[in-house]
Amino acid sequence: MGEKKAGATQNEMVLQSVVTLLLILVACVELCDAATVVDVYRLIQYDMSGVPFGSRLASLNHHATSLHFPPGADLSRTVLIIPLRDLNITFLKDYISERQSLGGLLFLLPQILSFENGEGRAQDNQIQGKEQMKNLLADLEQLLVHLKIPYPVYFAFENDEMDAVLAEVKKNDATGQPATATTGGYKLVVSVPEPRKVASPTITNIQGWLPGLKADGDSNQLPTIAVVASYDTFGAAPALSVGSDSNGSGVVALLELARLFSLLYSNPKTRGRYNLLFGLTSGGPYNYNGTHKWLRSFDQRLRENIDYAICLNSIGSWDNELWIHVSKPPENAYIKQIFEGFSNVAEELGFHMGLKHKKINVSNPRVAWEHEQFSRLRVTAATLSALSAPPELLERTGGLSDSSLICCRHFVNETAIIRSVKLVAESLARHIYGHKGKGIQIFSDDSSLAVNPSYIRSWLDLLSRTPRVAPFLPKNDPFITALKKELADHTAEVNVQHDVFEGMFTFYDSTKASLNIYQVASVTFDLLLLLVLGSYLIVLFSFLVITTRGLDDLISIFRRPPSRKVKTA
Repeated sequence: MGEKKAGATQNEMVLQSVVTLLLILVACVELCDAATVVDVYRLIQYDMSGVPFGSRLASLNHHATSLHFPPGADLSRTVLIIPLRDLNITFLKDYISERQSLGGLLFLLPQILSFENGEGRAQDNQIQGKEQMKNLLADLEQLLVHLKIPYPVYFAFENDEMDAVLAEVKKNDATGQPATATTGGYKLVVSVPEPRKVASPTITNIQGWLPGLKADGDSNQLPTIAVVASYDTFGAAPALSVGSDSNGSGVVALLELARLFSLLYSNPKTRGRYNLLFGLTSGGPYNYNGTHKWLRSFDQRLRENIDYAICLNSIGSWDNELWIHVSKPPENAYIKQIFEGFSNVAEELGFHMGLKHKKINVSNPRVAWEHEQFSRLRVTAATLSALSAPPELLERTGGLSDSSLICCRHFVNETAIIRSVKLVAESLARHIYGHKGKGIQIFSDDSSLAVNPSYIRSWLDLLSRTPRVAPFLPKNDPFITALKKELADHTAEVNVQHDVFEGMFTFYDSTKASLNIYQVASVTFDLLLLLVLGSYLIVLFSFLVITTRGLDDLISIFRRPPSRKVKTA
């Protein structure tokens, strides 16, 4: 009985030891579990005329550090985390331009920029310096998209988990020992395939046709007025490039104009003797590639019957002045007529219209304004914009900073869009119906043809939350379907044109990923843990041998066995 009881006691001790060992192992595993998982958005990767730009890598597996890293620290295998609030654009520009080696960059954006977070507008009044933040973000975008960066660059949004991780990283950096394989710390991991070229990207143009009323016995084709707006965007992070002003404001205005004139044209007594053509074009940031293809698809007779085209671009961010940009000289009789019509209406609405002339250089592939694609085909056209000068290539094309969630002065707002719609609607109506006098308002606020703020607000909200970078926007995307349906509700005939994106640009995929953040132990800790576990197992083994077989047997295990001599014959 004593031997059985002793054996049972020994078995219990063995079981307890095994459980203890398992608990230690589980604790070690917990140290390597992901601290948090967040969505991250990669910096765009593209080639322009064969020259590489943007982030050239996507996968990430490095330790984290902050802007408080020690001077002279080797960051070649480290991800530098930079909150937008702490960004020094000069420091970053110098650091990148000096080709300092980095494992990766992670920019943290404030939640106010998140179009996936409904709290953005509620937090708006609590955040100071929104306009400075917008300008800083715009500068950051322009810096990043015009550089070739040989490591992964990602954007993420701040949250409680990321704030906690960053606080720990800053604390470790303050000790003068940034995270490494030796010291431990946080490790950032993005596991994605290496980026590949986007094969045969498509662009989609959508047009709605509203026919005018011919006089009895008139066999001639009616003249046409075209209202055009480019709807796609370009920015540092394709998955975040929503473009509220550039050119969401133009798209919203076009849809409201189509709605208003569909009401006016629904009655034969008020249907004008002009056809109206509404065009939503793609490829705007890339020299208006879609507009070029759309116009080339017209037959010559239709192009010749376009009286003029008005292109809407960035009309949601102005106070008291709008500009009409033209390619023909201001002295041209028809240009003077168009400008005077718009200028008279603007004066009645209480703001000023300016005229800017920019001559086209046909040998230069750069197309600064959408109307220039019309002008190259000898079609009279103009661009209405809050911008007084044409932006540079790939600038002001609806990037990270162009979101209506940043509600500040000189930025997109419903009132500016409503005033722009009134301006265009009244100007077109006076041209169509021949009302050259002042004081006539067809689209007055108290009429059935009044501009609908709710309609504008709903579409602006959708556009402010919908990334739409052309090479990553499939032709059957729900957003394109929604635009087609909306035009179909207000026009008699809708056509959709799908074409292959062509030109000097090549794009790469892998625009969004999941970032896993692990808290890992240092090598010193691993060695110490291994030593403790090894010592524990040796002591446990020795104890069990002594209690079951005696001390002599334990000694005999470690005693060198006697050598055996081989007898020779």
